[in-house]
Amino acid sequence: MTTPVLIIALLVLRGLGALGVRRFATWAASGAHALALMLVMTASAHFVPAGVTVMPTHADLVAMVPPFVPDPGLMVYATGVLELLGAIGLVLTRTRRAAGFGLAVLFLLLLPANVYAAVADVPFHGEAASPLWQRIPEQVLYIGVALAAALSAPSRESTAGTRQAEPVTAGRP
Repeated sequence: MTTPVLIIALLVLRGLGALGVRRFATWAASGAHALALMLVMTASAHFVPAGVTVMPTHADLVAMVPPFVPDPGLMVYATGVLELLGAIGLVLTRTRRAAGFGLAVLFLLLLPANVYAAVADVPFHGEAASPLWQRIPEQVLYIGVALAAALSAPSRESTAGTRQAEPVTAGRP
């Protein structure tokens, strides 16, 4: 479900860019915002109590955590917070570079959980586990979008040279 959300959001946002919305004028900027939307959706599951049936829950995500990871419940909460912070960081141009690189690392660190869930056949939200051949390319896609967002964002050095000089007023040295 997450990949279609990412792709549909990307196409809609890029379409808005083609219609003149400057914030979505490039594929990379649209991708950053699409990934942010997807992350808000996925991060919300990290905090949903077990009784909810309309979406994945905290318990579904805890089941995916490999046995070698300490305190799986806390890790699920922590990754949810990191996903939300990453989503905010992607939307803000000033922090997009750091957020993109940080999310690429996070997605890489989450890969063992995806491998474990596929290999151990851990059901997700009452459905069969998605296969490894699907999970790995999805993670690679998310890493790629995060890196594209990071690499397309202006660096601090490039924005520092574009600042406006303060006007000199009478009486000031």
